[in-house]
Amino acid sequence: MVYSEKEWITWMDQLAENDYLIQDDFISDDLYRKIMTFFSDVEEKDKLKKAGIGSSKNYKIEESIRGDFIYWLDRERDDELTPFFNLMDELITNLKRHCFLSLSGSEFHIAKYPSGSYYDRHIDRPNERSNREITVLIYLNEDWKKGDGGELKMYRDEGELLVEPIAKRLLLFKSDKIEHEVLKTNVERYSLTGWLLHQPSSLGYIFPG
Repeated sequence: MVYSEKEWITWMDQLAENDYLIQDDFISDDLYRKIMTFFSDVEEKDKLKKAGIGSSKNYKIEESIRGDFIYWLDRERDDELTPFFNLMDELITNLKRHCFLSLSGSEFHIAKYPSGSYYDRHIDRPNERSNREITVLIYLNEDWKKGDGGELKMYRDEGELLVEPIAKRLLLFKSDKIEHEVLKTNVERYSLTGWLLHQPSSLGYIFPG
């Protein structure tokens, strides 16, 4: 999808003012199908791995805290997703231009939450060592309906906000500002999750949420 300068400016203003942005139908039907085909292939080849918490030295699996399975994306290896990475390049360009952010890297994974799983309240940039600036979520749950669970709850000074994980919905938020959790899901829940970084992901890498 091609977005106008006016659309990008509106979205960047909302992010700057509210610390988050929700935009429905952010990806096209064609890109959604490409991502889901890729996701299915990763599942079939048993490449999804149990997610953990902590930095590289203290990394551990804690099922009582988070229950998702993830696969880290690589732009060169996973060239089926080139249109997605190109869209993220456009997002980064506009964040630099309109929000004056110094971004120089990114990291993304696909995530599956089995029925009954969740992720406890946390923040994506828990201390000064983290290089995460902006959290990016693209939800992939077609036909999601109330009662399916898996909403993302954001904790803000103005109050709590629930974000339903509807297919093709974009959620951006400032990684150091908003605590959040994934509520228990009653169905399998899919998303593409990432972070925009102020330095390469090999530096200061921490807390692979």
